[in-house]
Amino acid sequence: MSSAPHVIVGAGPVGSSLARILAGDGEPVIVVTRSGSELGGDGIRSIAADASDPEALTRIASGAAAIYNCANPGSYTQWERLWPPLGSALLTAAESTGAVLVTMSNLYGYGPVTEPMTAQMPLNPTDHKGALRARMWEEARAAHEAGRIRATEARASDYIGPTLPAASGLLARYAQATLVGKPASVFADPDVPHAWTAIDDVARTLVMLGRDERAWGRPWLVPSNPPVSVREALRRLSAAGRRSRTATTRRAAVAAQDRWSRRPAPSRSGRNAVSVRCALRGRCHRDRADLRHPPDELGPAPRRDRASMAGTSVVVRPAQRARGCDVAYTSRRASTLTCV
Repeated sequence: MSSAPHVIVGAGPVGSSLARILAGDGEPVIVVTRSGSELGGDGIRSIAADASDPEALTRIASGAAAIYNCANPGSYTQWERLWPPLGSALLTAAESTGAVLVTMSNLYGYGPVTEPMTAQMPLNPTDHKGALRARMWEEARAAHEAGRIRATEARASDYIGPTLPAASGLLARYAQATLVGKPASVFADPDVPHAWTAIDDVARTLVMLGRDERAWGRPWLVPSNPPVSVREALRRLSAAGRRSRTATTRRAAVAAQDRWSRRPAPSRSGRNAVSVRCALRGRCHRDRADLRHPPDELGPAPRRDRASMAGTSVVVRPAQRARGCDVAYTSRRASTLTCV
């Protein structure tokens, strides 16, 4: 890989994922944000700067192989104020340094459509967000065709991914409610098929666009999942969440047994206590153990004893009950199992 750095403007979900992929490939990475907060990881350097300052951005990008525009400045109501100076600074930095300008964009510029979107589909924005992003691309393409810069653009639908915060994706926002069994309020018809784009797929697409000169001078659509409705996507997420919680509980139990097996036996003095906190419906959140007996004496198969308070349960193993273990305290929120 080249020693020329890759400059990423913005450290949101896309910028962070892009930085880690490039650094994992051995590329030096510079991430520019207003705060300069560290992403961590070898080969990633964070710089605090105002990317809308063309001189500052040009200075940072000097000698860079590519500049990636992964910024998302403020809320939609601030776009008209914040995007133009940032877009102008990016064009200036790309022209001054010779770095490839790779912009991460969206689908707003296409406006309402009645057929599958393609990169060759003409832009036809009907709102200020789409008009602004369309204008930014036309300016970059004009500079590319004039030979002033080398530019390309990626466009993607709504983001999905395990690291995506709720503020950065519609599905993540809706899932906050459905994953805990509550109804979600959605912005549009929940049964209309919709494309969803994985964050890592977006980042990998940007990597390829920055490296392959055949990609320059035109826009590209990021490969996305087959379209499904919001309702169906949330149904799948809820089902996966239930499976994940079950698997996590089982893995945690195995890991706890493994930790206990490596602990030295405590002194014979004092009480031998096992405390297990279980939330309502038997979901364990935290466990603490001080075992006098090795873990294999706990027995291979637990059985579930119902506590006296409704909805609360704890697991008591046969070998534990033989040593006098039982529910010593119950409440509506938790139970404590004590062995004496």
